[in-house]
Amino acid sequence: MSEQDMRARAERFLGALRHCQVLGMRVHEVRASGLTLLLPYSPHIVGNPETGVIHGGALSALLDTTCGISTVCVLPEFEICPTLDLRIDHMHAAEPGKDVYGFAECYRVTPNVIFTRGYAYQDDPAQPIAHVVGAFMRMGKGAQGDGLLKQQIQGGGQ
Repeated sequence: MSEQDMRARAERFLGALRHCQVLGMRVHEVRASGLTLLLPYSPHIVGNPETGVIHGGALSALLDTTCGISTVCVLPEFEICPTLDLRIDHMHAAEPGKDVYGFAECYRVTPNVIFTRGYAYQDDPAQPIAHVVGAFMRMGKGAQGDGLLKQQIQGGGQ
């Protein structure tokens, strides 16, 4: 699949998830090596009003979504792949007032599970604020799940 097709699929997936719309997440970059999403800073995702640091739940949502969408982009045909396991190691708090980026790649695809890894950062990917590893279950392209969601993500037969 081309990077343009992967980006279109990632944008459709992101657009189908209401919590991602509420958080304002956007696709930042899609490459064969992985996917980067953007979580814009906003007051409604602040976890500590005294410091302005974003809530860990918003960061978790970003990383789970980034890993999940990376699975959809690595497969030739759409499959529902729910999260089996997700581990996030928080390295330090995000700086208040700054957007957060989440990067994820699929490093192993098996017939039953897709393994992902990635990180969250603000200004410099070499200075991550968190690392993530995840496992996603392959349900197969015949799995029904939410038919409307599947139709939205597949788009024009991709």
